[in-house]
Amino acid sequence: MKKIGFIGAGNMATAIIKGLMAQNNNNADFINVFDVNQEKCEFMQSLGANIFESSINVVENSDIIVLAVKPQNYLEVLEQLRTVVDENKTFVSIAAGISIAYVQNALNCKCPVVRVMPNTPLLLKKGASALCPSENISEEDKKIVYDMFAGSGVCEYISEEHMNEIISVNGSSPAYIYLFAKAMADYAQAHGIEYDRAMNLVCATLEGSAAMLRESGDSADVLIEKVSSKGGTTIAALEKLREHNFYEAVQDAMDACTKRAEELGK
Repeated sequence: MKKIGFIGAGNMATAIIKGLMAQNNNNADFINVFDVNQEKCEFMQSLGANIFESSINVVENSDIIVLAVKPQNYLEVLEQLRTVVDENKTFVSIAAGISIAYVQNALNCKCPVVRVMPNTPLLLKKGASALCPSENISEEDKKIVYDMFAGSGVCEYISEEHMNEIISVNGSSPAYIYLFAKAMADYAQAHGIEYDRAMNLVCATLEGSAAMLRESGDSADVLIEKVSSKGGTTIAALEKLREHNFYEAVQDAMDACTKRAEELGK
């Protein structure tokens, strides 16, 4: 079985590792980890993962390496690994804005690279991950990386030219949805409805709406129309959202997200 290494053991790495363990009878003996935070290392060790003293040691002992560090730290981390990499090592990048070429250039090696944009619901096995593998990856490694994320949610292959835009679709978007849900629950609380009861209904409504989008066979426009009786309450709400340019505000937010991803990758 191939060894999978993690440089960084934060929330996203933890979610991926737990997903891998679930697919392998809760074993973690094939997982290698390094993090500068000792507490995180101790937690990973408690799961059964192998802890190493440096990122170099992780790479030396792993076939597939997940780079779970912040974009701002990528160059520093990758440059340290140059002496221990070759084209038999496959790297997985989960940082916003970091391209396949960026990783290969920083490593000074044309290693196979899979660029992935996951999201935090991966922690609950409800993730949505976009993947883009380099052309020189083996089918075996491509499948291993796909399964690494598909075990904790939905995966879609996306061409690299759209990997910055996709961040706003699935990577950062949970935050927009949380803000939307908070606004709804806060409104309810302000009008005397218990916050937790309102949030429970909001969450169920979001889940049900997502199921309708996926399973009803109707487009978003048709579903909106089906909820909107002429002269009714929904129409009144939608008119106010349009008055505040809700649709345009969401698209502007997504555009700002994409532009920031482009800046991070420079």
